[in-house]
Amino acid sequence: MAKGQSFEVVCPCCDAVLKIDPETRSVLTHRVPEKPRAIEDLAAEVEKLKSSSSRHEEVFRKNIEKERMHGKVLEKKFDELFKQAKENPDLTPPRRDFDLD
Repeated sequence: MAKGQSFEVVCPCCDAVLKIDPETRSVLTHRVPEKPRAIEDLAAEVEKLKSSSSRHEEVFRKNIEKERMHGKVLEKKFDELFKQAKENPDLTPPRRDFDLD
């Protein structure tokens, strides 16, 4: 490589192309690569947002129904255990470590 000839280096952080002069040890040019557009079609992105909104609403409704069913299940379990406790009143509750002192 001749002494006066500049060379190009790709930056590992930003992928920019740097043209460096070895004699002065300085950057002569800096070329940033073009980034692809985040949103190509605005109408398609709006459609995605609308569909995701309806999907979120559906998931929310399912979770509400699941919580309602969970409450009913817990209520039935409680009623069943309460009925068993009334039928067998002679069963004493288990002793706790605190009661042994």
